[in-house]
Formats: sequence, C-alpha cells, structure tokens
Amino acid sequence: MTLNKIRRLVPELTVGLPVTLALAVVATAGRVVVPIAVQQTIDHGLLHGTPNLSVVRWAAAGATVAIGVTAFAAYLMSVRLYRTSESALATLRIRAFGHIHDLSALTQSEQRRGALTSRVTSDVDQMSQFLQFGGMILLLSSGQMIIATVLMAVYSWPLTIVVYVCFVPMALVIKRFQSILAQRYLAVRERVAEMLGGISESVVGAAVVRAYGAQARTATRVDTAVDRYRSAQTAAQRMVATVFSAGELVAACATCAVVVGGVLLGVDGDLSAGRLVAFLFLVTLFVVPLQTLTEVLNEGANAFAGMRRVLDVLDTPQDVRDPGPDGGRDLPPGPLGVRFDGVAFAYPGGPRVLAAVDLDIAPRTRVAVVGETGSGKTTLAKLLTRLMDPTVGQVLLGGVPVEQVRFASLRRRVVMVPQDGFLFDLTIADNVRYGRPEASDADVMAAFTSLGLADWVAGLADGVHTRVGERGSALSAGERQLVAVARAQVAGPDLLVLDEATSSVDPATEVRLARALIALTRGRTSVTIAHRLSTAEAADLVVVVDAGRIVAQGTHAELVGVPGVYRRLHASWTAGIAHDLDGDLI
Repeated sequence: MTLNKIRRLVPELTVGLPVTLALAVVATAGRVVVPIAVQQTIDHGLLHGTPNLSVVRWAAAGATVAIGVTAFAAYLMSVRLYRTSESALATLRIRAFGHIHDLSALTQSEQRRGALTSRVTSDVDQMSQFLQFGGMILLLSSGQMIIATVLMAVYSWPLTIVVYVCFVPMALVIKRFQSILAQRYLAVRERVAEMLGGISESVVGAAVVRAYGAQARTATRVDTAVDRYRSAQTAAQRMVATVFSAGELVAACATCAVVVGGVLLGVDGDLSAGRLVAFLFLVTLFVVPLQTLTEVLNEGANAFAGMRRVLDVLDTPQDVRDPGPDGGRDLPPGPLGVRFDGVAFAYPGGPRVLAAVDLDIAPRTRVAVVGETGSGKTTLAKLLTRLMDPTVGQVLLGGVPVEQVRFASLRRRVVMVPQDGFLFDLTIADNVRYGRPEASDADVMAAFTSLGLADWVAGLADGVHTRVGERGSALSAGERQLVAVARAQVAGPDLLVLDEATSSVDPATEVRLARALIALTRGRTSVTIAHRLSTAEAADLVVVVDAGRIVAQGTHAELVGVPGVYRRLHASWTAGIAHDLDGDLI
C-alpha cells in the first residue's frame, strides 16, 4: 500500500525501470562466468589427461570480457539508479514542502517546526540512501541469487537442496524480524525529529537561554533528546546485529554441508572436481547477497520508516483549501468591504474562542480591534486573511465568501502585517520584494519614500541593499516592522490587516512607524489589532472584543464616554502612560 502510494505520488521512480532492470540482469549474469570458467579450466583444461592450455586461455579470455561487460553494465545501472532516485526524491521533497505550506496556520502550530523540517530533510535523505545503496544491492543480489540457483541446480540438484534447507529457516526468521525492525526504525525517525526540534529551539532561543541562565536546563533537555535517539538507534542496531550473526552462522553451515556432500558425491562419481569447485563459488555468490541482506534490511527499514513519516505529512488534510482556478472566484475590483456573518471559531478539542460575531466594515474604513489578551482579536485577523476557516458562519470580502476566493486573488488583494515582521536572511530590498516579486529597486525605494521612510533608508550602510541577517537580527524590532510595512506598501493591497503592528517598538521608531502606518492605510480598508489605544483614537471605527464576542463598536469618542470594556481599557492605558511619564521625570 505504501509503495503504491509512493509510486502514484512520484511517478519518476518508475521512469526507465525496464532498461535499469535489463542492465541489472547483464551485471548479475556476468558474475557467474567466473565459476563456469573455473569449472571448464579444471575439468577440461587441467584434469583431462594432458593439460589443455588452449581451453585455459579461452576460459580466461571469456571471463575477462564478461567481467568487463559486467562492470560497464553495473556502472550504467548505478548512474541510472542515482539519477532516477534523486529526481524522484526531489519531486517528493517539493511536494512535501508545498503541502506543509498549504496547511493552515492551526495545523502547522500543532507540530514542532523541527519535526516538520525533518520530514523534508533527514527522512527523505534516508530514503535516498536506501534507493542508491540498498536499491542497487537489492537489484544485483536478487538477480545473482536467481542465476546462482539455476546454475547450482545444473551442476548438482542434491547440493542445491542442501543449500536451501540451510537457508529456509533463516528466511522465516528474517520475515519475522522485518516487522519488528520496521517498528524500531519508526521510533528512530521519531526520535530524530524530536532531537532536531529540541536543538533548533535551543539555537533560535539562545538569547533567552542566556538571559535567564537556563543553559543547564536547556542542555539537559537536548541531552535527553539525544539520549532517546541513541537508545532507539541502539535497539534497532541490536536487532540488525542479531540477524547478521545468524546469517554468518547459516552461511558457514551451508558451506560445510556442500563440501561434505560434494566429496561424497565425488567419491561415487556423480560430481567432478571442477563442478564441485565451481559449486563452491556459486554458493559464495548465493550466500553473499543473503549476508548483505541484513544491511539492506537495515537501510530498508529505516527508509520505510522515513517514507511513512513523509506520507503522514502528505496525508494530512488541508483544512484550508484553495478553491482553484476552476471553482474559485476573484475578489471584485476596487476597495473591499468586510462582513462577518454569525462567525464562531473553536480550536480542536478546545472551547469556542469566538462566538456569534456579526460585523460590517465599509470600504476604505480604518478599523481598530481592541480587547484584553485572549479575547479573540488575533483569531479575527487569521479568519479575515483565511489562515484559518471559521467553525460556524462566513467571512465575506467584497460580498464574496472568503472560502470561495482563489488564493492568488486573496493574497494579492489582502495583506497581513504580523506582529513580529518576520524577515529572511536577504537584503532589505529582497525582503520587500516578497510583497511583489517583480518590483525593481526603484519601486522598493518609492515604497519607502511614500511612507516617509526615505531618510531612514539613507542612514543605512548599503541602503535597500543592506542585509538584515537571520530573522532580521541586524535590525531592531521597530526597524523590522518598518521593512514589513514597506513590504505591504509595495504589494498595493485593497485590504490591510495589521496584527499589533505597533507593539514591541522603541519610542524613537514608534513615531516614524505611526506615520508610515497612516500613509499605508490611507484610502484602504484596514483592520488593526491594537494594544496601544492611540491607534483606536485615530480609527474611523473601534470594535471591542471581550470573551470571544463583539460587545461594542463605534468611534473612540462614542465609546470612551459610556461605561464598558473600552472605557476601562482606555483608562488603564492612559494610567500606564502617565506612570511612564512620571518615571521619566523622576
């Protein structure tokens, strides 16, 4: 079932397979030429009265040619196998990577990022190692065993039965061990994901670890993950060692049985010396694949576990689906209005975080959504940008249900500026171009200028070509948000969603950022998730969310004049500002 699914997902695996198998047959068939040459040399060249050197020369020449052809066929087979496997696994990586990005924010948040990364990296790498190493051995060994068996039967069918009697019990044991080994290697792949996740978090959070002196605790956590991986790997390898040792023992017994049986048959005149020596060569050709089978089994079990984990990702349903070019709709041109119609949302296994939300936002309206932490403000923003879908009800943009809007149209017309303003390890210009990939440097600079940020860019060492470092570490938190705002500006959306875009900003940058946001939202519909109520004071409409419900809406002047959640929040915010000012004066 798993192999069939992989073949459907990655059809490149079977491209040119008949040619590869034909080359494998040639590569394996050539290996039995040496035992035949040895048999002919002994029986007809050395022990047939006067030594016949002509037979010896022809046997040696034939074996040499056969070995050359075999080597060339094996080379071609290996190249084709490597090329096919890498092409197929590249497709699998791309599909897995694309599927991970197609999953909703909710689904992604349920798994550790290190675990998701390991599916596309180490798990696929393990499959690559098996296909290139184990796959080649499997092809050659299977053919070698079949051809060796046929030739052994030609030379002496009684000795062939002896060999199989020795190895049948081992085959039964291997079948039993294979299922156990598959489970153990599945545990190994899970421990790898756990280890990568722990290491990744400790590296990304290094500043927090040092700030709180948590090095020992973090090291213990990583050490535990590493030790769990070591234990899982050791348990799997112990099983492999058991099978390998059993193979060595059975191979020795088979060889001894053939020697004894061959001598007895030779005494009776049923087997010549050349055939007995050739048979021993053939036994070696038969036994070596069985001995390497334990290593192939090892690689195969590991690869199969990785394959199952990759398929688990690909089998994860997309709970937020793109309606696609056939069934989807584009958003209507012009400024967009927003409507929440009886919207409710609950996280899986949890209580509702939004309930009975009804809200109408006219085009070009600047809206501030306020409320206490955990009230459901950010969930509103995620539903509006379709990072998640509501449990009940509909979100409509420009009168079109958002689940019917093609992603291409939605992402082009609706832009979200998240709180952290994530930046990639590129230049400022390259990060801004994520909003519109075809934007030139002049377009990027024009975006900064329209936001009143030209002087800030001019103060940078390399202007828009300044590298921002990993996750924007070369810039301050406020500067990262300036770049994120410019990215939204160059995208030219009709609806802006700003998730607490003015939080975590130093005072000097806050004024610059506030001016940029005014320029960004001018003439556009905007929804700002605000903690700083200065944003609410300047908004056309303030929406107050409390315990997952909209409890009030209106202008700042209207809401601050009546008792309720907003007046309490505003009073608390004003008192905090006054306290900060008193502290500065002291």
